[in-house]
Amino acid sequence: MNKKIIAGLLVGGQIAVFGVAEARTLKFHSGLAQSRPEAAYLQQFADLVEQYSNGDLTVNVYHAGSLGLKDADMLRIMQRGMVDISLLYGEYYNRDAPELASVYAQGAITEADQHLKILPTLRNIYKEGYAKWGIHTIGGVVAPVFDVGLHCKEPVNTLEELEGKKVRVWSGHLVDTFDNLGISAQVIPQNDMYLALQTGVVDCAYYLSTVAKTVSLQEVTDYESYLHPWAASPWMFGVSDKTWASLSESQQTALSRAGEEIWEITKAKAVDPQREEAAREERKEMGITVLPEFSDADVATFVEAAHKAWKDMAEDSGPEGMSYYNTVTSELDKL
Repeated sequence: MNKKIIAGLLVGGQIAVFGVAEARTLKFHSGLAQSRPEAAYLQQFADLVEQYSNGDLTVNVYHAGSLGLKDADMLRIMQRGMVDISLLYGEYYNRDAPELASVYAQGAITEADQHLKILPTLRNIYKEGYAKWGIHTIGGVVAPVFDVGLHCKEPVNTLEELEGKKVRVWSGHLVDTFDNLGISAQVIPQNDMYLALQTGVVDCAYYLSTVAKTVSLQEVTDYESYLHPWAASPWMFGVSDKTWASLSESQQTALSRAGEEIWEITKAKAVDPQREEAAREERKEMGITVLPEFSDADVATFVEAAHKAWKDMAEDSGPEGMSYYNTVTSELDKL
């Protein structure tokens, strides 16, 4: 073979073969701790990418923000191509893209199956929204639809009984929702929730009941009552457009195929009544008194207050936020 041709085929000290893509390694940012269930799916995604690309594409997952990047900055970071792939969650971007933070909210669904039916709408909105930041979406993780309940020191399973109580919540939207109901609520980070209950800063925690044991709520509360299913925004896999454009068609196909497979796997597991019942029985064995769930009338009142707060949040985010809100709620009205 002509020496000039051989020299032209040398890439990074290796001989490239016609029709075979140059091997690449991509960095994947995740703000989630590796102990979170979602983290296992991220590694499964990476394994599938390597398999489907025949080893031409490797994805290294960096958990818990170990790349030194903050989730709140991720849209800007991805737009600049400073990282290849990121786990994206719309509610993190209230500063840069408030319309994405108001796509979905608690109180949106009252039956777990409704979540599965609204997922295509949510996915399309996020695809459109992230594309404006130079991000190509390729599937993701559909979060489990956990039970959400009130975990209290005293028996509480009505909105009336919540009046006069101080409630821990996880977002400003929920503060506004409970305020609409005349109930005092404040955002307290998950890591501070145990101490807040223990010291009386709050009387109750609005929390994902299914995983309450992971934060030891059974040690600082004695009662719980189910309120509604978790309206969990899906975690999307986003690839920087700059990275995407630099990949071969076969590498792009491997990424898309792997991302879609993880989406379908997690979607199939998202709604699981047996999982929820087993978790409830486990909490009873830990000493928690599981009270009757909130009444249909109370749930309807909560949903009305939540939708008002959701609409206000969407209006504050601008025309795109209201457009997304109208799209999602109109689809929910059909369910």
